[in-house]
Amino acid sequence: MKFIKIYALLTVFTLLNTVEAQEKNYKIHTIAFYNLENLFDTINDPTKLDEYSPIMEIKGNRDAIYKQKVKNMAKVLADIGSEKTQNTPSIIGICEVENRKVVEDLVNDTALIKKDYGIIHYDAPDARGIDVGLLYQKSVFKPLNSKTFELKIYDDKTRERVQTRDQLLVSGLLENELIHVIVNHWPSRRGGEARSNPKRVAAAKLNKRIIDSLQTEDPYAKIFIMGDLNDNPTNNSVKKVLNAKENKSNVGLKGIYNPFTTIYKNGLGTVAYRDVWSLFDQIMVTKPLIDTKTQGLKLYKASIFNAQYLINSTGAYKGYPYRSFTKAGFTNGYSDHFPVYIYLIKEIKE
Repeated sequence: MKFIKIYALLTVFTLLNTVEAQEKNYKIHTIAFYNLENLFDTINDPTKLDEYSPIMEIKGNRDAIYKQKVKNMAKVLADIGSEKTQNTPSIIGICEVENRKVVEDLVNDTALIKKDYGIIHYDAPDARGIDVGLLYQKSVFKPLNSKTFELKIYDDKTRERVQTRDQLLVSGLLENELIHVIVNHWPSRRGGEARSNPKRVAAAKLNKRIIDSLQTEDPYAKIFIMGDLNDNPTNNSVKKVLNAKENKSNVGLKGIYNPFTTIYKNGLGTVAYRDVWSLFDQIMVTKPLIDTKTQGLKLYKASIFNAQYLINSTGAYKGYPYRSFTKAGFTNGYSDHFPVYIYLIKEIKE
C-alpha cells in the first residue's frame, strides 16, 4: 500500500486514567537537524571567502572528494530515524552549506533522490558563504511560506558589523496541521566562550522575537526551534533568553520544552573538543507539541543519531564524531557534529 510506504506505523502503549494499558496506532515522522561540516563546492566565489573552506585548501582531486562528501552526507540523512519509521526524515534542517547547488546535489544523491525532497534555501550574508536550509519530503510536508531574519551583531573590539548566518522560518502543513520550523546556526565560540557569548545571546533574542510574533497570532502555534546553537541547553542563551524548560510540567502556554537538556545532563553530546562533550545541536518545541490536552501531532522522543559509522574508531580522536576534514585533508568521514532528531506521532483514528 502506498500509505504504508509513506508513513510507517508505530504501536505504543499509553496509560489512561485506569490501570489498564490501551493499545493505539500512530503515524510517525522523523524531524532532524544536521550540521554538514563545510559542504562547499570546488568553485571559487569571488564574493565570498569560500577559498578558506577545507575542500578549497586541498591541492588535487577536489571533484572526486566533493562527490564523496555529498554521498556521505546523503547516507547519514537517509539513515536518521529509519530504525522506527523505515523511512527518511520528513523534515531536515541543515547548516554549513555553501549554496543551493550543493543542496541540490545532496537531495539528488541515490540515497535520497527517490524521496523527492524539496529545498528551502536563501543566500545569507555570512562572510564565508555558510548558509542554513530546510529539506522536506514533498509528499508529506506542504510549505506555505518562508522567510529569513537577519542577525545584527558587532565585533566587540572594532564595533564593526559581523556578517553571519540568517535565521530561517518555514511555515507549512504536516498531517494537515500548521507547523513552524526555525532553522539556526548561531555564532561560534571563536575567541572564547565568554567573549563570544553576547553574540549567541543576540541570536537567542532574535529567535525569541520570531517565536513571540508567531504566538501573538496563535498562542497554540506548533513551533520547532532547531539548529547548531554553539551553546549547550544549560547556557543562558537557551535557558534564560528562550526560557526553554527541561521538564514538561514547567512549560507554560507559550513556553518552550527542550528535551535535549536531560540528554546533555546524562553526559551525551553532539560535538567534542579536548575530551569535553557539548550538545550544541538541539531541537526544541512549544507547549502544544507536548500537551496531552491538545489534538494532533505530538513529540514522542528526542535523540542524538550517533551510529557507529559516525564515530572515529582510531587515533587521538577515537570516540569523537568522524569528521570529513582534518589538517591532513579529506578523511572520507562525515561531520564534526552528530545529527539530532525527534519523532513526532499522530494517533490514527479508526
